[in-house]
Amino acid sequence: MTKLQSHGREPFEAVDRAPEAQAEGFATVRQAHESEMAEDYVELIAELIETRGEARPVEIAERLGVKPPTVTKNISRLKAAGLVRREPYRAIFLTQAGQDLAEICRRRHRVVVAFLLSLGIDEETAERDAEGIEHHVSQTTLEAFESRLNQK
Repeated sequence: MTKLQSHGREPFEAVDRAPEAQAEGFATVRQAHESEMAEDYVELIAELIETRGEARPVEIAERLGVKPPTVTKNISRLKAAGLVRREPYRAIFLTQAGQDLAEICRRRHRVVVAFLLSLGIDEETAERDAEGIEHHVSQTTLEAFESRLNQK
């Protein structure tokens, strides 16, 4: 790797990487961004059902820090994707596919939080950072996190 000068800024390290590999990396990140909303919603819906017995749109909006119309729009998207079901004026429920996705997300979240905690990150920061990292971590990296955690 060669360090290039960047006019007094942090030097940029040129990476000898094929354009196709770089494009694949960016595509993976874009895909992760697209699935973030669905993952956040199903994970939260599963948590609300477990802890409160139901998931209501007003609680989802409050927890995600969004307006109720945003929740309504996104629930419609999740319904179309086969992840949730909803009856008028009732709570929101996960389909089997939604439950499966929520469990995958919950597991990823737990592993990322545990790994960050093992690095000495405080719990509040680890939880907040995990919310972003969990959507972008590859299975390979997740397995490396778990392996490192199991060594301790």
